[in-house]
Amino acid sequence: MASWTTRCTASASLSPGRRASTSHLASSYSIDLDLNVGQIGGHTGNVITDRIRVRRAADRGRYTRADVEQVLDASLVAHVAFVDSGQPWCIPFLHARVGDVVYLHGSTGSRAMRVLAAGAEACLTVTVLDGLVLARSVFEHSANYRSAVLFGRFAPVSPDRRAVALRAFTERLVPGRWDEVRGPSEKELAKTSILAMAWDEASVKVRTGPPSDGRSPDATDDAWAGVLPFATGFGPPQPAPELPVGLPLPRSVRAVYGPDPDAAKEGRQNRR
Repeated sequence: MASWTTRCTASASLSPGRRASTSHLASSYSIDLDLNVGQIGGHTGNVITDRIRVRRAADRGRYTRADVEQVLDASLVAHVAFVDSGQPWCIPFLHARVGDVVYLHGSTGSRAMRVLAAGAEACLTVTVLDGLVLARSVFEHSANYRSAVLFGRFAPVSPDRRAVALRAFTERLVPGRWDEVRGPSEKELAKTSILAMAWDEASVKVRTGPPSDGRSPDATDDAWAGVLPFATGFGPPQPAPELPVGLPLPRSVRAVYGPDPDAAKEGRQNRR
């Protein structure tokens, strides 16, 4: 049994700059969990093993739990690799970190979920692209990024705690959404698999800053060099066609995206 109380907050130590459109990922959210997640054990700290040690550009490697958590929280998508009957697979998932555990959810009919639930060794990766690094030579072009690699095994959350885990997952992605919509029925919960992984091996690799050719002979060239920042964010909300006319945006969506874009537009027109 794993039991914890956690407040999910994202540090700014690795962030290259503020991104308002994804600010909900770093929002504060508290939840008490008491989830039976099988044999995943407790998180006892990151172990720096040979397979996670960063060798190429070793100075970019980071290994603290805080470093790993921040990269996990900066992206909604993780790729999970595993081997099934000798065949390697790498599947993208929405993921959510709550405390020391990474959660995935999917259909009970999914092969990936079944294989992972059975305890297959897994490698989970998350990558955040922060910018393209344009140098004065093609060879020196690069990217600014944050990436995390975690090794571990997933275990299913017990059926009696599945609704609690699903709520934690939903609230981690869009805080407040759970209370705005209908909750899952028993039939829907029976079709849903929630997997949890507490990692003991993980590493982060980060590149920041300008091109590395500033002191090379190429620095005297007239070619432009620098960083082209890259950001992923949410666009204007797109209502479902069946919604009643004039239905306002819910609080959870406003918290992610901002004020109602139509109301803001009307306000601008009224001020003219």
